Amino acid sequence: MTGRFQGSYAAPACCLEGEIAMPEPFDRYATLAARALRNEAPSRQEALWILDGRDVELLPLLHAAYLPRRKHFGRKVKVHVLNNVQSGLCPEDCGYCSQSRDSLAPIRRYPMKSEQEILAEAEAAVRAGASRYCMVLSGRGPSLEHTRRLAALVRRVKERFPIEVCLSVGLLGEEHARILAEAGLDRLNHNLNTSESHYQRICSTHSYQERVATLKAARRCGIQPCSGLIVGMGERSLDVVEVAFALRELGVPSIPVNFLIPIQGNRVQEDGSLAPERCLRALALLRLVNPQAEVRIAAGREGHIRSLGALALWPANSLFIEGYLTTRGDAAEETYRMIEDAGFEVEGNPAWHGGRAAAGPASGFRLRGGDGEILRPEMARGSGGS
Repeated sequence: MTGRFQGSYAAPACCLEGEIAMPEPFDRYATLAARALRNEAPSRQEALWILDGRDVELLPLLHAAYLPRRKHFGRKVKVHVLNNVQSGLCPEDCGYCSQSRDSLAPIRRYPMKSEQEILAEAEAAVRAGASRYCMVLSGRGPSLEHTRRLAALVRRVKERFPIEVCLSVGLLGEEHARILAEAGLDRLNHNLNTSESHYQRICSTHSYQERVATLKAARRCGIQPCSGLIVGMGERSLDVVEVAFALRELGVPSIPVNFLIPIQGNRVQEDGSLAPERCLRALALLRLVNPQAEVRIAAGREGHIRSLGALALWPANSLFIEGYLTTRGDAAEETYRMIEDAGFEVEGNPAWHGGRAAAGPASGFRLRGGDGEILRPEMARGSGGS
């Protein structure tokens, strides 16, 4: 894929400036892109077609999603690093989460890490090229006293390191959000996860509306909200469409798109829907419904999108490196190779001196596994053959 549709057809009046028009059926994708470039969403019927249409051509769809991505973010990729600052010990029953009270997943449970450890991990994130450091604490939500402690920690991170800070701490009220805003918190994460109508099937200890209230409290206090969804929890396509539009209505500027990781011991397991194409269609949908938002490829990228991972960069402009809260992911080096091989560029941070050196040579023959051996073991001299 390149930055333009390919073809030699005469451009109609509705064609994007600088783009080459495509005949039926490809003008449908050009129309979606043109609307997104005007910050207009597709209709809900079109949104369902993006997810389920049997006649959808994946590459033209991804290109349509790429055009607003390119307009707002160029070919930059913003990298995030997660820190599971407090693990387990959660009274909520979210069925997708290995840290919930009901999960039987064999994870470590621990109280909040020390300030020294959290600052050391922030420094490591900066050195790895992250633009944002995301601290996550399990639990229903912090007390005011705990919120003040977190605010002091946010201040120290921002004083020492040239990196944006995001915090995910559960449900918050306006008083809590104001304390964090005064500390300079850049973003507060609280995912909607799914549609309001599907929510009670994945969690019963708090409501969808409580999550919405947390996002609104953050925005009223001057903190940018970060909120996304998890695909693959038995929801209908209509639920995915509903949450995509809910995020647009809330004006969320940062949207992580997770693909359910089937952690043994969790109540909610994958529903069998997450083929790579389904994941890519979901990312395209979120971009076309929310053209100006930062769309992030989040948990499940490596296991569900697999060999098509680079294509996810056409609709999405950010991702995580070095794994997730309790599960593994691709290392930074492997992810940076994918980004640069696809012709994109890591945004980094002011203290990062990575570039291509972080991922090794930009050209040259390379096999996955990285041991440098090219010959098949049984064919190498000295392997026991003649």
